[in-house]
Amino acid sequence: MIENELPKHWFALYTKPRHECKARDQITLLNVENYLPIIKIKRKWSDRIKSVAEPLIRGYIFIYANEKERLNALTASAIVQTVCFNGVPAVIPSWQIEGLQKMLSNPNDILVSDKIPAGTPVKVVSGPMNGLTGVVEENNNNERFISITIEIISRTVSVKLPADSVTKVLEN
Repeated sequence: MIENELPKHWFALYTKPRHECKARDQITLLNVENYLPIIKIKRKWSDRIKSVAEPLIRGYIFIYANEKERLNALTASAIVQTVCFNGVPAVIPSWQIEGLQKMLSNPNDILVSDKIPAGTPVKVVSGPMNGLTGVVEENNNNERFISITIEIISRTVSVKLPADSVTKVLEN
């Protein structure tokens, strides 16, 4: 099989502490497709407040690679190892990465209505996150929001959406 024909999958790699951006730069130089989810947050210093970009999921970077590219990415000095399950590199389903990308592409912070109770599986039916599925969660302020979980690394990302953009998922 030719290298370009090897199947590609999404993998999560552990990075050294606070080396996510360095890992992204090093892996990019190795010509391995990667994804580092970044969010903007406000940081307060004694004399100012500034908006800064930070990795959404500390300690991880995602790569879309075949086995040879995955092994090549492990040579980057900012990478510790591949996330494994029972000793085998864990493959992350594409829909989880795509859902994360969709959630971060639209930074709106709009509430989901109380009409959909917490714990209900929902699907986004309109807007830039159309097709994304998740579960309605509840936070400390009794606000409702949809979440998507990347099960392999036990991380959940949540976003608030307008109620008319989601619908309950019908059980079979």
